[in-house]
Amino acid sequence: MLKREINDYLTRTGPGTPMGALFRRYWHPALLAAELPGPDCPPVRVQLLSERLVAFRDSAGRLGLVGEFCAHRGVSLWFGRNEEGGLRCPYHGWKYDISGACTELPSEPEDSGLRARVRLTSYPLVERGGVLWTYMGPPEHRPPPPEWEFATVPAAQSYTSKRVQFCNWLQALEGGIDSSHVSFLHRDGLLSDPLMRGSPGTAYNLRDLRPVFEVAEHPAGLFIGVRRNAETGRHYWRITPWCMPAGTMIPPRGDHPIHGHFWVPIDDENCWAWSYDYHPTRALTAAEREAMEDGKGIHTRVDPVSFVPLANKFNDYLMDRVAQREGRSFSGVAGIAMQDASLQESMGPIADRTTETLTGTDNGIIMARNLLLRAARGLEAGTPPPGTGPEAQQVRSAALLLAEGVAFAEAAAEALRVRAGTRHASV
Repeated sequence: MLKREINDYLTRTGPGTPMGALFRRYWHPALLAAELPGPDCPPVRVQLLSERLVAFRDSAGRLGLVGEFCAHRGVSLWFGRNEEGGLRCPYHGWKYDISGACTELPSEPEDSGLRARVRLTSYPLVERGGVLWTYMGPPEHRPPPPEWEFATVPAAQSYTSKRVQFCNWLQALEGGIDSSHVSFLHRDGLLSDPLMRGSPGTAYNLRDLRPVFEVAEHPAGLFIGVRRNAETGRHYWRITPWCMPAGTMIPPRGDHPIHGHFWVPIDDENCWAWSYDYHPTRALTAAEREAMEDGKGIHTRVDPVSFVPLANKFNDYLMDRVAQREGRSFSGVAGIAMQDASLQESMGPIADRTTETLTGTDNGIIMARNLLLRAARGLEAGTPPPGTGPEAQQVRSAALLLAEGVAFAEAAAEALRVRAGTRHASV
């Protein structure tokens, strides 16, 4: 369990908080590129790390992410006119460029000098892999743009979606690095989901319900190894990288794509759940892409404007008690994404970790909390945070069958060799 003050320290990411300062030193997914399809398209509201922003493409196609509210009287610039190189407030015509500078202030004499003093908060946006990424920290510490493998393979090999999750980012992340729940909560999906089924590794997941967790640090975070018994003389390893502060990469099953997540705080009680699938060595098939678009695997169907899942806490996640009772669904909630979200959201907006009872299968969660604390406190003391550069992003998850007695360090090294050799290692 955690002391309440430590729980608050880890979960609060707004301006001026230690964890907020840590988050602001990394690039985060902010929008799908398709949300800003072309020059002078409608602006889009964006809320990240408790800051309300608006994103737009100007007439030249340049990307801007600026404070949502006009500096004059606080009108939301989501109502603005995106035209002639900037975003114009419809109330009194004040206009802003992608840097947040006021370029036109029609009601004020130019020689007053007021226009030059008006500027909105502004953050960079870069496009990588169909995603618009932002960095919200000090400009002098801005790292190179992200180079996660899913965002750098050809577009035909990758698919990304996002959804709103109604809980704090940390409990969502902790669910993502907890492999033991898969044998229970997702057992029906492992057998039937078109992006999961047919893997020999599934039998090991369902047969060995007492996995052994081993965890090791890497430059961007942790390798979380989960070992299960396989055939005589062999172990089944699933090795999940967790990358600071809130990214995971989940091992694939068979020749299915690798998948992963980023959990980016909207505010302290809600987060964006970003989900990606990619295959490092081939294009996604038409059937795979169709399944992803239909909400299979780690994706789910959402409202196309709000990105709120169609199955959500307001309709009890479309819980099917009959399917649960008859064994067709272990939880009664359909789909891997919403099975996770339903239980993580059930903990409340911010989980009370003062009452939890952790076990050996929670070692990854314990070490991740410790690393986050160490990094945030180090940043307060002037130590740069770990894993901000692209070299730390050169990781890949792997599912491996190895001989009994192979140490975790060797298994993790094999996962790194898989990435370096551009193989797809999965069982």
